[in-house]
Amino acid sequence: MDLFQKLIDNMGPLGQYKEIAHGYYAFPKLEGEISTRMTFRGKERIVWSLNNYLGLANHPEVRKADADASAEWGLAYPMGARIMSGETDQHEQLENELAAFVSKPAGLLLNFGFQGVVSIIDALMSRHDAVVYDMDSHACIYDGVRMQMGKRFPFEHNDFESFKKQIEKAKKYTEETGGGILVISEGVFGMRGNQGILKEIASLKDQYGFRFFVDDAHGFGALGATGAGAGEEQGIQDKIDVYFSTFAKSMASIGAFVAGEQFLIDYLRYNMRSQLFAKALPMPLVIGALKRLEIIKRGPELKNKLWAVVNRLQGGLREAGLDLGVTNSCVTPVFLKCSVAETAYLVHDIRENFNIFCSVVMYPMIPKGMILLRLIPTADHTFEEVDLTIEAFKKIKQSLEEGAYNKELSEVGV
Repeated sequence: MDLFQKLIDNMGPLGQYKEIAHGYYAFPKLEGEISTRMTFRGKERIVWSLNNYLGLANHPEVRKADADASAEWGLAYPMGARIMSGETDQHEQLENELAAFVSKPAGLLLNFGFQGVVSIIDALMSRHDAVVYDMDSHACIYDGVRMQMGKRFPFEHNDFESFKKQIEKAKKYTEETGGGILVISEGVFGMRGNQGILKEIASLKDQYGFRFFVDDAHGFGALGATGAGAGEEQGIQDKIDVYFSTFAKSMASIGAFVAGEQFLIDYLRYNMRSQLFAKALPMPLVIGALKRLEIIKRGPELKNKLWAVVNRLQGGLREAGLDLGVTNSCVTPVFLKCSVAETAYLVHDIRENFNIFCSVVMYPMIPKGMILLRLIPTADHTFEEVDLTIEAFKKIKQSLEEGAYNKELSEVGV
């Protein structure tokens, strides 16, 4: 059999809809300046799908820092992997400042968030070890866990009783193998929007002797008194052994970092294959990240603006009877019972008739028969935009309940 025949026969749960979805429901093109209002297919829309939490993407100081650094350094410098020829004072400065901000002794820059998580897990785990992880974890955690050679113990999402059962199994396994235990959770789960049960998990560290890895992509900058994330929010930052975050959310850039004890960072620096054999992060991204971090450290003004928008949006949607699940973060999921055909018409309605653009999430990311309209508030959104969105969602909910979207999928035209 031709290796590619199976691809032709089965394009996957999302790929099967590519003829209808591509360019509209999947891989859409938002045009214009990054903003709360952008152009989609020639019309201005209120945009709720960008992880630009603090509004730094178009902050004037950030834009100037990015432009000046690009003019001075270009995108090539430094050339080569950091271990060979790509080390700079600025890379080290950013690592040190990020580590200090999240109250860790040391930090390491990573080129990409997804690749970083996969590589951290790969570097830390051996076949004698056990990994205990939340079943709702991001795809990068799943891919990292699949690659490692140790024993896997997934626990039900944010279920402390399930966690206790799995950590007990992991403890027995490692007592037999002589290995160690890595527990992984997210600071904020990016689809449901709820924070991980970090405090509860951390309470068992002494009893079971595990190390704790937190992917805080959606918490960094948005949670905690200073913006240091979900660990700070829950008062257990010191219990996190491996703190990770990406620059793709609150920092509105590209790259990531991991922070922890000096020995851990030294080990990762010399053993993470994806970093050892990859070109260093380009200088404009490093200098731009330094400026972004500087702005975040000035104070909570942007974070407070963000949460004013979050509270108004989530409060209004809940008052309107929309199901937001258990979110306790900025991520605002709206869950609806909806078929594939209804989803196509519903999303078309909200974009074309209400001029609102938000992301739609379907199976296999969430259970069959449900969809999730995912809204990401930012510090740049206005209360007017919030109120227009709430009114639109009220009408869409009513239309769905009245069966207005119950049509043949073939009829939809985009």
